[in-house]
Amino acid sequence: MTDTAAAPEAPKKTTMTVTIDGKPMEANPGELLIAAAERTGTYIPRFCWHPRMREVGMCRMCLVEVSGPRGMSLQPACMMPCADGMVVDTQSATVKKAQDGVLEFLLINHPLDCPVCDKGGECPLQDQTLTFGPGESRFVEEKRHNEKPIPISDLVLLDRERCILCDRCTRFSKEVAGDPLIHFINRGNTTEVNTFPDDPFASYFSGNVVQICPVGALTASPYRFAARPWDLDQVESTCTSCAVGCRVVVQSSGDEITRLQGVDSEPVNWGWLCDKGRFDFESISSPSRLSAPVVRAARGTAPEKASWSASTARVANALRAYESSQIGFIGGARLTNEDQYAYVRLAKQVLKTDHVDAQLGDGLTADAWLGFAPATINDMANAGAIVLLGPDLKEELPVLFLRLRDAATTKKVPVVEFSATPTGSTPYASASVRYRPGEVAVAVKAALGAAGGTDVDRQIAGVEAESLNAAGAVLAKAMASGKKIVVVLGRASIAEPGNAMVEAALALRDASTDVLVLPAMRRANLRGALDMGMAPGMLPGRTTHNDGASWFAAHWGAGPAFVGLDTLGMLRAAADGQIKALVLLGADPLTDCADRALAEAALSRAEFVLAIDTLPNASNAHADVILPAAGYGEKNGTTTNLEGRVTVLSSKVTAPGTARPDWMIASELALLLGTDFGYECVADVTADIAAVVPTHAGATMAALTAAGNADGIVVPVPGVALGPETEGTETGRTKPDVAEIDVAETEDVSPATMATPRQVRVRSVEGVVPQPDSYSLRLVTSRVLYDQGTIVQASPSLATLARPAVVKLHSGEIERHAMHPGDTVRVVSQTGELALMIEADDRLPRGIAFVAWNQGTETAAGANVLIDTATVSVDGVTKVRLESQRG
Repeated sequence: MTDTAAAPEAPKKTTMTVTIDGKPMEANPGELLIAAAERTGTYIPRFCWHPRMREVGMCRMCLVEVSGPRGMSLQPACMMPCADGMVVDTQSATVKKAQDGVLEFLLINHPLDCPVCDKGGECPLQDQTLTFGPGESRFVEEKRHNEKPIPISDLVLLDRERCILCDRCTRFSKEVAGDPLIHFINRGNTTEVNTFPDDPFASYFSGNVVQICPVGALTASPYRFAARPWDLDQVESTCTSCAVGCRVVVQSSGDEITRLQGVDSEPVNWGWLCDKGRFDFESISSPSRLSAPVVRAARGTAPEKASWSASTARVANALRAYESSQIGFIGGARLTNEDQYAYVRLAKQVLKTDHVDAQLGDGLTADAWLGFAPATINDMANAGAIVLLGPDLKEELPVLFLRLRDAATTKKVPVVEFSATPTGSTPYASASVRYRPGEVAVAVKAALGAAGGTDVDRQIAGVEAESLNAAGAVLAKAMASGKKIVVVLGRASIAEPGNAMVEAALALRDASTDVLVLPAMRRANLRGALDMGMAPGMLPGRTTHNDGASWFAAHWGAGPAFVGLDTLGMLRAAADGQIKALVLLGADPLTDCADRALAEAALSRAEFVLAIDTLPNASNAHADVILPAAGYGEKNGTTTNLEGRVTVLSSKVTAPGTARPDWMIASELALLLGTDFGYECVADVTADIAAVVPTHAGATMAALTAAGNADGIVVPVPGVALGPETEGTETGRTKPDVAEIDVAETEDVSPATMATPRQVRVRSVEGVVPQPDSYSLRLVTSRVLYDQGTIVQASPSLATLARPAVVKLHSGEIERHAMHPGDTVRVVSQTGELALMIEADDRLPRGIAFVAWNQGTETAAGANVLIDTATVSVDGVTKVRLESQRG
């Protein structure tokens, strides 16, 4: 017997040929027939199939004839993978008869609601009945009647008799959102979609089921009877409720925004929106919108309306009276890139102050956000492992949570969670590490030690050895896989300093060369604000003063002669009388700053406060001048999401009264102060950014609106030169190299010698490890989706969803304090106290008190009244104690 060489294996085909209605088409291996047909121009009707959910073959509307061993047979196109040589007929008499039958049965009990149904005019059932239906029904019996509508949540209404049992809403809730709160109930002819008794559809993503419902069974209460589809005008834009940057369609009727719909952006949101992003457009038409400038003759006097010319002259005269080091700008993270760039020019070029910060003491330093090797959302979704070092994504970045959940459940990407408290991501984590607040870096380093082969044999940072070893095992496997590890990095608890999170992320970066970081930022356009230079020590283009001085001096002239203070530093300086003028750019330090007592002292001591905003808030009530700004949907521009993706914002309605876009306000103030920016429209600002800002070369409006770029452009664009927005330019300079820079300089900036600026990298830090204290509790506070914030409270449909303020404790901790759930206690810190009701939550570790950020209390003060940022920076944590109300 002789050995014979094995025949070489034939290469696998990357595409296959499918013949649809006599036309050969190319399909991808494993592609469903319904998707391949639509991609190549043949629409197959459907109700239950959705490209972002598992196929179920429920409605049978997509029946087509497919060739098989016994000839042509009817098959559901949504369940049929393409095969090489497959022959498909979507137009045969057999197919037409099947479609007639499916529609006839669907309409047996479907009510004749079309004239009053919100779905009328955009209803797939309506459209497909006209296109593919029999034209008349043989059924004349009385239709089924139910109570209508019934509320299944605060935002969603259900008309049961309209439902065609397509399973879209139930699949989305279970498979996509992980909130299986809406189900099929009953059996047979009485089957219907509903919620369990006394268990409402309390999902953060409930509005998505309204959008994907193919009939009018599920409707949104904010939109019901508000408009008809043919009355609506629309533009595509980007949601700015958080930093994910979901693509949306903004629809309006009668110069008022009536609805937002999700757009299927492959790299970002897949068509999904959270309910806050979907419904907070109501704040735009709030009766309390600022619509005209307001001026106070003196502190303590009543505000009076004034003209723009008088108001801006008052502002210019006030700012002119102070030295550069006495002026500070706080906020700007919710504005467009163009607004931010204009304000940076006003502050750093015209007023020559570097006291500029878009954060409010609740984030990380600029170099920590910008200095790590960056990841995209798709990088996270396809990583070798995801490490969560930040806030609860479900509460603060809900659609990013959906992408993470899909990665964990569908793609089986392992998730390692480091968190002091359970989060919405905990059920999907391969390993969860519950560290003591303030000790995250210690826990991460211990887990990395276990990943390196040194098993942990004792409790570290309050974490059991078993949890640390489990996390280490996941990290070790990911490091050996050759795939990237993506760290989702943010400030987990506002009651702790951010340095500990940065130190933990640096430890992960140093342990592997395959680590990327995705910033979990708290505000919508914070990434854009930092790119535009809205941080102390920074200039536009992710560069420092030292490394960008020459470049920007050539475009703007000399800039600030000092490195400025962050928000907390500015507030301390204002409280001490060193900073005399504060400019609030859509910011509310009293509510959002991590130290309320400091914010109160600063606003009281500042000689001049200018607020530029869209709605009244606690802080701009202290302003000497309030200038009304155009809000979301009222101005054009661009925004940047947390991964650095620049997308377009579109204007849809008119701003109220005489409110103006922020870039225009900044330009007018600059002109009154002696500098003409030369901007006549927002396109001029966008062009200036593309020509001057190193990271944004190539991010022109022409490029952003070009075919194929609807999902935006991640900056910097590889290989694009700096220079003016002209084709074929030869004068541009290449973008900067990465260099090790420390942005926390304290000395004056010296002139740089480089022709182009260098990009910043994160500097090494060492956080403070808090000392154990058996008497006090460590405070954890972070944001939740619905709170007492200005935008939520100005949106009637969302305002009532904010939960009552409570302090959550482990039941053992409640017992140790001889208290009971439901008791109202005083939560006391070194700087303040809150009266809160106790709520037991045994998912929390002992020794922790959790208070949600900016939730309502009797005194209208939030968790920031408990925080003293100066003490936190020394102790590494905020400690509180519980005292009886009687004490």
